[in-house]
Amino acid sequence: MDWKRLVQFALLGSSGVEPYGILLVRASLGLFFAISGANKLFVAGSRQTMYDTLVEAKVPFPRVTTYFVSGVELVGGSLLTVGFLSSLASVALLADMLVAVLTAKLSAMPHGLSPLNWFDDFLYLPEVLYVLFFIWLICSGPGRFSVDYSLAGRL
Repeated sequence: MDWKRLVQFALLGSSGVEPYGILLVRASLGLFFAISGANKLFVAGSRQTMYDTLVEAKVPFPRVTTYFVSGVELVGGSLLTVGFLSSLASVALLADMLVAVLTAKLSAMPHGLSPLNWFDDFLYLPEVLYVLFFIWLICSGPGRFSVDYSLAGRL
């Protein structure tokens, strides 16, 4: 057994499998948002839930915003899934999640928590995790298995 390689892997990971990790995160996140956006656009119950959430959060123009946000999720998620215009899609979905956190999620957080417990609850929100994933994808790029990578190689 090669102990040096094992220790290096434990400390540094493996850059050889990094493109597969990026693919897994990018495609999974993209599919999630594409499906979520499609449900909100084309399934009346999901669209109504989204509308009700926006009304409760006092977002202006909730009807138009419902369709806009759902469209951003469908289109952005689809682009992210295949890795086309990945940074642009990540920025749009990042903005979508930041608005969701600021308008709906923060107001639903329990009151009277200690700062540490509040931060723990905040980090537990799925939208916060999505924000972190989008920041990572913007910084790392879409990976080797993407349309963007193929197009960049041809330029």
